[in-house]
Amino acid sequence: MNGLALKPGQVDTSHGPILYLEDVSVSFDGFKALNKLSLYIDAGELRCLIGPNGAGKTTLMDVITGKTRPDTGSVFFGQTIDLLQMDEPAIAQAGICRKFQKPSVFEMLSVFENLELALATDKGAWATLFAKLNGTQRDRIEQVLETIGLVELRSQPAGILSHGQKQWLEIGMLLMQEPKVMLVDEPIAGMTHQEVERTAELLLSLQGERSIVVVEHDMEFVRSIAKHVTVLHEGSVLTEGTMDEVQNDPRVIQVYLGD
Repeated sequence: MNGLALKPGQVDTSHGPILYLEDVSVSFDGFKALNKLSLYIDAGELRCLIGPNGAGKTTLMDVITGKTRPDTGSVFFGQTIDLLQMDEPAIAQAGICRKFQKPSVFEMLSVFENLELALATDKGAWATLFAKLNGTQRDRIEQVLETIGLVELRSQPAGILSHGQKQWLEIGMLLMQEPKVMLVDEPIAGMTHQEVERTAELLLSLQGERSIVVVEHDMEFVRSIAKHVTVLHEGSVLTEGTMDEVQNDPRVIQVYLGD
């Protein structure tokens, strides 16, 4: 390294990208879910991944978070952190968090308590929920409530929230863990038009502080948030570019966007 001193928990992005995947292949019973895939995500970037069903989007997220081990290739978090040497909890602890398509909030707890629980360093310690918050922790929850637009619903049980509001609460729960990279899977499925617009605003407000990778099928939503789009096909990167460049690429039209 070039003498760069890193603090504990800091990710070395001195060369730009915060996430490197190079020549990653994954096979399931002879089927290549990923085929020599290479992908680079910059620090602070909001990147959208699109592609037909079976293109490898979910497997890619599984590899990044440690759920699936690739057959070949390398996966690095910054310059120095080899994700293939870490298990799922260690990867999450390092700062890579994932939001699945279906929100998983604690419906009997209030919105505030859900965020409080997400703050716990020991995820098994429910006692944390009843411990006294310090001022910094309370301020952090207030800040996240503001970010996700649920300040007025703070005392309401999460179970009464609309589908979109539950999605925002779960994004807030991820934010409580101060992630450096957020992987977000189909965030607008089942949302109203108004909720879709609010979700776009929320994700756009989060870029810069952290890197966000969004998997989504809705092309209009992708256009509304993404400067840079990666198209996957048959486990590899087919093309990358702006939404206009991608939509006008004959290969993309053939495999995905065409009639």
